[in-house]
Amino acid sequence: MTTHRVSPSLIATLPGRYYTDPEIFRQEQRHLFESLWFCAVRSADLDAPGTFRTVQVGRESVVVVRNRSGELRAFLNVCRHRGARLCTEESGRIRRSLQCPYHAWTYDLDGKLIAAPNLIRMPDVDRVEYGLIGVALREWLGYAWVCLADEPPSFEETVRGAAVERLGDAAAIGHYGAENLALGKRISYDVRANWKLIVENFMECYHCATIHPELTDVLPEFADGYAAQYYVGHGAEFGEDIKGFTVDGSAGFGRLPQVTDDQDRRYYAITVKPTVFVNLVPDHVIVHRMFPLAEDRTVVECDWLYAPEVVASGADVSKSVELFHRVNTQDFEACERTQPAMGSRAYRRGGVLVPNEHHIGIFHEWIVERLGGGHAGPVH
Repeated sequence: MTTHRVSPSLIATLPGRYYTDPEIFRQEQRHLFESLWFCAVRSADLDAPGTFRTVQVGRESVVVVRNRSGELRAFLNVCRHRGARLCTEESGRIRRSLQCPYHAWTYDLDGKLIAAPNLIRMPDVDRVEYGLIGVALREWLGYAWVCLADEPPSFEETVRGAAVERLGDAAAIGHYGAENLALGKRISYDVRANWKLIVENFMECYHCATIHPELTDVLPEFADGYAAQYYVGHGAEFGEDIKGFTVDGSAGFGRLPQVTDDQDRRYYAITVKPTVFVNLVPDHVIVHRMFPLAEDRTVVECDWLYAPEVVASGADVSKSVELFHRVNTQDFEACERTQPAMGSRAYRRGGVLVPNEHHIGIFHEWIVERLGGGHAGPVH
């Protein structure tokens, strides 16, 4: 293939096929979503023994359930008998056990096979060996992260490490106490775009002055086109007359207890590859979790998290929710405008990144490397 020559100040993007080719998406499912840590569910959503949620992780359905001891467990959502799906609903509560609706093979909440029709006549069947296939699970920031790999990568390096890489300080994200916050609002967005377009959009602010008037009013430096993620340790500062991270700049809520003076009146954004965004402001935390369902469809679940007393008091969180809801809507509309052009011959060799988007090139290199270098074809 002919090299895509660009001006010295520009670098090339991925070719359009990376956003439209079902085979490339299948390889991403295998080498990314099914091989790395995937943020599956907010731990507090499973608030009692037997509560569960099913999550699509790559090509697999995973069920996350709280066991009788109050611990979270994750399993492939597949009966070991004939492969029927155990849980067909997105969420719910199980009284005592997981039972296959096909032949009634039954498993306890730790995955052990405990009953089946005529099982007593099969004394050689190992109840553990024929139990559910377990999935690695870790909890961080108040969320359950799962990994389908036989040998999961280091959670500290690939997940926690993203926060350290972005903030420059291992303790910085802990000051927000996300694991102790309460859910104030959740909005799910069904975006008709490839998941990578959403990641790329989140990582840059070259578009901010064009489509985010409310955000640039609150964070004036974003109007200059430099995303907070462009600089390690830097958080975009609130405008001089801005009182809070709200749609009209009005005051929000009290600063979270451990947020430092240096973190006050600043916004930090973290990308945890491949599918999580964490947004930190002094009085709340916003978490985006992406669920890529097809090469041109991504569901994004966005949580707004506040101090428990704020949520318990019934305080009106609508002004802080509305700010990022507008940002989300504006961003996702932009991604949906971009997706159709990924199949155009005009984008066959891709587009270009201007200097303050060059850090997206590192993300592209990471994608190509994870897919096996030239596996899906050269970048240029």
